[in-house]
Amino acid sequence: MQLRRAMLGIAAAAIASGSALAQQKVTLGHLMDLSGATSDVGTPFSQGVNDSFAWLNGKGGVAGRQFNMLAVDYGYQAPRAVSQYQAWARDRVVGIMGWGTADTEALVKFVTRDKIPYVSGSYAATLTDAAGKSGRPGAEATGYNFFYGPSYSDALRAMLKWAADDWKAKGKPGRPKYVHMGGNHPYPNSPKEAGEAMARELGFDVLPPIVFALTPGDYTAQCLTLKSQGANYAYLGNTAGSNISVLRACQTAGLDVQFLGNVWGMDENAMKAAGAAANGVVFPVRTAVVWGQAAPGMANVEAISKVSDPAGRAYRPVHYLAGVCASMLMAEAVETAIGKGGELTGERVRDGFYARQNWVPKGFEGVCNASNFTPEDHRGTLRVALYRAVVGGDTSNGTVQELMANGTMKLQPVATIELERKRELLGW
Repeated sequence: MQLRRAMLGIAAAAIASGSALAQQKVTLGHLMDLSGATSDVGTPFSQGVNDSFAWLNGKGGVAGRQFNMLAVDYGYQAPRAVSQYQAWARDRVVGIMGWGTADTEALVKFVTRDKIPYVSGSYAATLTDAAGKSGRPGAEATGYNFFYGPSYSDALRAMLKWAADDWKAKGKPGRPKYVHMGGNHPYPNSPKEAGEAMARELGFDVLPPIVFALTPGDYTAQCLTLKSQGANYAYLGNTAGSNISVLRACQTAGLDVQFLGNVWGMDENAMKAAGAAANGVVFPVRTAVVWGQAAPGMANVEAISKVSDPAGRAYRPVHYLAGVCASMLMAEAVETAIGKGGELTGERVRDGFYARQNWVPKGFEGVCNASNFTPEDHRGTLRVALYRAVVGGDTSNGTVQELMANGTMKLQPVATIELERKRELLGW
């Protein structure tokens, strides 16, 4: 009888200990698109997120507490995201690594009400009006929404500034013609009005927008419209998968257009898939370096990569690195909140995003660009680095790693544009 009581006591102690350990973990949600319309870029980004938190756990977590990551593939379906959020709210997550624009915007009221910091893969400018005081129609406070990198609108403004200079540098006559292209969806539409307003301000003729779906298809008709309009600069608002179809169709149609890709609109995988059709596309890159370049913090990024690629042979595209930097912002905000003492809450994690200026996560110097957030303004950066996709040969043979290594494909720095932090552009 005494032995049985002793065994029960040991079991109870083990259960209590396990429960205590579970309570010590920092529970975060992670919304991924691995199977939906944006999975082409959602997959590498989410891999960067998952690898980052697994790497942190392997090092003991932050402030002695590990992360419990609740990762779910929602297939880029906003209703599923809302349903999943409700489950996570019951699980008392203290933060969420999110994804798409439609679902992120749909959840703004929820995360604000429940005080849950939300680091999205959406860079919609509507998410930057933290205090909801911009005065823009329909503006609401987004004090719990954050993202790493420039907003879609600011990235497009920077590309248009570059395009205006490019037109002048080429000595071409008349006014350049600009057109917005993309799906009729909150994500590609997010910077549309801001971009068109900037284009007019810079002296462009703004053409009627051209719609094409978020999924790959035959977009010959769109390219013929582009050709008949005489467009000189065209913004591709979709992710790389459907943009590849447009680039190929427009190459076949013999167009001479400078394409401007949004931040999710081009990467190394898309360059390989599109081949010569991707040559010349200009697009924003969020990190200070790309895979294979030297930087003080690259050793940690390579260590993170080995979580899912122990052999260290995988080439990581620009979205993977951005996923790492976004994760480290969340991790350090959590670390700051823990360091303040008391109960770990979403509100305290939120305040962790305001604790630093010119914030580069520790150990990722030279990789992650600096971020600055205030309770009124969640435009983390107004510095936009533009790169050109350079494809100089056949991409059908060889891996992305091999094609980048032998110079068949390159990411060529074009310009870095510093935008002014104008109050009137907040949230737009």
